[in-house]
Parts: sequence; C-alpha cells; structure tokens
Amino acid sequence: MKNVDFMTKAELDEYEKFATDKLGFKFHDINLLVTALTHRSYVNEHLKTCVEHNERLEFLGDAILEVVSSDFLFRNFNEPEGVMTAWRSTLVRTESIAEAGTKLGYGPLVRLSKGEANGPARSHEAIIADCFEAVIGAIYIDQGFKVARKFIYDHILVKIDEVIEEETWRDPKSYFQELAQRFDGVPPQYRTIREEGPDHDKTFTVAAYVNGQILATASGHSKQEAQTICAQTAIRKYKEKYKNEIPPHENPERLCPNWLDLVKS
Repeated sequence: MKNVDFMTKAELDEYEKFATDKLGFKFHDINLLVTALTHRSYVNEHLKTCVEHNERLEFLGDAILEVVSSDFLFRNFNEPEGVMTAWRSTLVRTESIAEAGTKLGYGPLVRLSKGEANGPARSHEAIIADCFEAVIGAIYIDQGFKVARKFIYDHILVKIDEVIEEETWRDPKSYFQELAQRFDGVPPQYRTIREEGPDHDKTFTVAAYVNGQILATASGHSKQEAQTICAQTAIRKYKEKYKNEIPPHENPERLCPNWLDLVKS
C-alpha cells in the first residue's frame, strides 16, 4: 500500500481514534483505513498530495463480505438455495451496508471532492456502502480474516433475525401483487402522480391502486424506487388488515442456534 498523502499527525489521529473507539483495535498501518475512506473524486481533486482511492480495497472487501455471508447462511440454516440467496442479497444490499456504515459513524472521515460532497443524498448512500466494503478489505489486510469476519458478523449478519421476521428478503412488488390478488382478486397498478426537481436529481411520487382505490403513496429518486416503497407500505397494510390470515414466515431450521459462537472459532 502506497503512502496515502501528506496528512498531518492531527488528521491521522482522527482515524486512529475512530479505529480504537469504533472498531476496537489499532491499525498496524493507518494508511489502509484512510485509503478505505478516500473516494476517487478526492484523489482527482488532490492529484499532487493524494495518490490512492478506495476502489481496490472495495473490490477485496466485497468478495470477503460475500464469502462470509454465504458461509454463515450455509452453516446456520437448512433452507433452499433460492431462499438463502434472497437473504444474502437483503443483508448485503447497498441500503443495508450504508445503514451499518452510518451507525458506525465514519461519514465525517470519508474524503470527497467538493462537488461530490454537495451531491444528492442517494449518491452519498452508495459512497458510504462502498466505503464499508473497503473498510472490510482494509481490516482483512491489516488484521486478518478472523477480525474481518467478526466485523461483518457484528454489523451485517447480526440483522438476520430481523430480515427473516420482517420478510424484507421478499421482493416487495411481487409479494404485494400476491397479496392483492389473494385478498382483492386483482393485481395492483402504479401511477406516477408527481415529478419534482431538476433532471439530475428528480423526485417521483407514485401511488399504488387496488380496485381503483389508492392503497399507498411514496416518493423516490426513480419510479422503480417509489414503486418499491409503495409496495412495502401496502404489504404492511395488508398484514395489519389480514393478520390472522397471513402467517409469518415459518421459523427456518437452524443448524447452529448459537451462531454467534462461530465468531469465536
């Protein structure tokens, strides 16, 4: 790993403090953590003082995250491949990883260009998620696989019970259609009722209709995003209305009830 740039000791101390306070260990090479939190745009804006961004570490961290998540699900659940693939996708999708990164609180340490820092919120979510994967890569190189695995367990895989219980692993639009047809006899329809904002940062408001009646409305940065949020709201309404007729997902067969013990192995 190349030296990141000419950072002052005070600046490096901030990264050291984050590692100690939030990650629970001291990096042997703090440059790895700094690089993990450095976006390409920052390098492009500081070519004379900064030489490396986080994309290579992100590549490595993404692979480790998939391996650890797959291994965790295989060892702990006796479920069909399709179900475990859906669970894994939910656990490691951008929104979930970005949420974990936000809770860790490294946002202020992420180095961005001025333009990127002032960009739309949805791009910031993707950047936080990318940095999370890069941090995994940095931890793996600096501390080894066992520590990187524990980091993933503590911040991502710990959400598995919530994913199963709330059925967030299901495709919302498909599940909404299934419920609408089951209880109302017709598929839902989506209509865009409002578009706001400039072309590069537009917001769409969509309504979901069942039998000509609005069941839910939602806004998003694309029609697809708004429809998905609409579907999630509609599902909750169906579950509230037909709670005695919509059984929760049956408890999966767990192969290792005390799965957190795997972190110690």
